[in-house]
Amino acid sequence: MPNYTRFYQKGGTYFFTVVTERREPIFREDAAVSLLSKCLTDVDRSHPFAMEAMVVLPDHLHTIWTLPDGDCDFSTRWNLVKGSFSRRYEAGPTESTSESRLRKRERGIWQRRFWEHLVRDQDEFNRLCDYIHYNPVKHRLVDSPAYWKHSTLGKFVERGLYPKDKELSETDRIAVMDLD
Repeated sequence: MPNYTRFYQKGGTYFFTVVTERREPIFREDAAVSLLSKCLTDVDRSHPFAMEAMVVLPDHLHTIWTLPDGDCDFSTRWNLVKGSFSRRYEAGPTESTSESRLRKRERGIWQRRFWEHLVRDQDEFNRLCDYIHYNPVKHRLVDSPAYWKHSTLGKFVERGLYPKDKELSETDRIAVMDLD
């Protein structure tokens, strides 16, 4: 197994992929998405971050956060988000079959780890935002990014960052990184 080391940059902008345990589609339900949103807001109050873009799919999510200057602790933020969600989530598994999870009293809602990537420049940021907003189409959940309600696409359109009828071109589809 490779020795993976996370890269922490104070005030950095990061792209994250967070996946449910065994890819259970818990975010099929609007109530679960709403609870996730509340958990993110609660963590933001105590450990601020700027949510730049996000999409929540049935079994995973992608998001871009920018951390405050002088702060690089995204791991604590994700620990708080996942823990808060797990304690408050009514449905789903209440026990895990893994001995390790049982010892730690984990419910088995989330995969333990998450994937992060430091965003290096504006061009990469733009491509990752397109990737995030196109992801529901990639997974064949909708025909157009505009039809997926659990994403920040609408806010991008409101701010004039995307045209109202945003469709990613074939070039955009090729340019986005295949991260799942």
